[in-house]
Amino acid sequence: MAALAFVFPGFAQGPSDGFSGYLEADYVYAAATTSGTVASLAVEEGQAVAEGDVLFTLATGQQQALVDAARARVAAAQATLANLMTGSRNEEIEVIRASLEKAQSDLALARSNLERSERLFASGTIPRVRLDQDRAAATAAEAQVMQLQAQVQVAELPARSAQQVAAEAELAAARAEAARAELDLADREVRATVAGVVDRVYFKPGEMAQAGTPVISVLPDGSLKARFFVDQDRRAALARGEAVEIACDGCPAGITGTITYLSAEPQTTPPIIYSREERSRMVFMAEAVVAEPGNLLPGQPVNVRPAP
Repeated sequence: MAALAFVFPGFAQGPSDGFSGYLEADYVYAAATTSGTVASLAVEEGQAVAEGDVLFTLATGQQQALVDAARARVAAAQATLANLMTGSRNEEIEVIRASLEKAQSDLALARSNLERSERLFASGTIPRVRLDQDRAAATAAEAQVMQLQAQVQVAELPARSAQQVAAEAELAAARAEAARAELDLADREVRATVAGVVDRVYFKPGEMAQAGTPVISVLPDGSLKARFFVDQDRRAALARGEAVEIACDGCPAGITGTITYLSAEPQTTPPIIYSREERSRMVFMAEAVVAEPGNLLPGQPVNVRPAP
């Protein structure tokens, strides 16, 4: 005990000086729902953030390509339904066929570019972003061909009610797929779910983060609390909602808190590093939310006493 009293001045004072404990906080960890490369960080350690602020963004190349393809399928479904409802003249069919031939030529070129990019990326000649761009272009070109092929087929057939029903169902499915793709794209941008201060940044841009793995931790406003230990003969004198004073070495006076938790189960031995002296074999854990934390940090030893 003499050694602890030397490290923490006042450690060996009597029971009248309050209850020993330490500061603790409940962190909120920000993670993406899918794996990906961290593209950018919007915050740094120690920065205050509001609820809804962007924290980090994962690479979006693949998700953007899926969104583009889904939107193209929606356009194709809309065109199919429109043609069924209005019908097409021979001149219109020829225009569609001409557009289809051009789209097929564009698709062949896009596939050729993609094959070349895949070889160059494998050899380390070009960055991934170039490969993603060519892959997206090929996907969009393929969707354009599919759209025009559908338009030609519909234009050459007389409209029937059953076809219209099927086209409407196809359009609804395409819209649902587009909505899901857009949601997946939006999920690549991770935002703060609470207001607070950025405590740790675990990944750098360019590093791979697995789904569910925290990239950033946030210390929410109002989450700092003092966890302290009450001997059994004074447990009944405390109650939830009661105001307390919190003191620590080098801290300014006037720090207060409110008791939010009192354990119903006793502990036979408190953490020895925080006990002022082994005067009781039975203690009860309690917690008090700190009103104005200021520069207080989790882990600091504190002394808590009921407010006068």
